[in-house]
Amino acid sequence: MSGLWNALTDVYMVLAALPFIPFLIVYFTCAVKGMDKKKAIRLSMDVTNVFLIGIVAALLSTLTGSSFGFFFILLVMLIGAGLIGNAQNRLRGKIDPRKIFRAIWRLSFFAMAILYLLLMSLKLILPSSS
Repeated sequence: MSGLWNALTDVYMVLAALPFIPFLIVYFTCAVKGMDKKKAIRLSMDVTNVFLIGIVAALLSTLTGSSFGFFFILLVMLIGAGLIGNAQNRLRGKIDPRKIFRAIWRLSFFAMAILYLLLMSLKLILPSSS
């Protein structure tokens, strides 16, 4: 059982270190199945975000020397959800948790992609800073 777990963690590490690979795999799989191009991109973003969160959390933890990276990302996502929920409540008088989750998930994809590029560039330029 531990061998299977180790294999899964190794695959996750590789896919998280190179997040464009799961994006392309999901996108081309959807394209082959005949899914709409717009939906294929959205699904690819959703799946890739899991890997981006993992690698950005690891890079933040390495950069700061603590294990706070994942919790910082989670905190920012929860604050964003609270702000969007507050805005929905003021505008419509009710909140839609599904739309809030989707909005935070998609916004976090763009934020994680930018942070991935920034932190990975920093890691490659200054490898001794870790």
